[in-house]
Amino acid sequence: MIRLKVREIAESKSISMTRLSRIADVNYKTVQALFHDPYRDVAYSTLVKLSRALGVSVGDLVEEEPDRN
Repeated sequence: MIRLKVREIAESKSISMTRLSRIADVNYKTVQALFHDPYRDVAYSTLVKLSRALGVSVGDLVEEEPDRN
């Protein structure tokens, strides 16, 4: 299972959802959804925009977790 670490990274850099949405040029509702649901599907192009805005690699935004079976 893949978990996105957008919220953790943004908060560690004191970047709000609104600010991240603006600097990444990503719809606010998308950013809000990723903050509240780190398991949400997202387009790779969105991950690229977010990673650039946060100053990290796309790989830094993604964490693999074992399946919860």
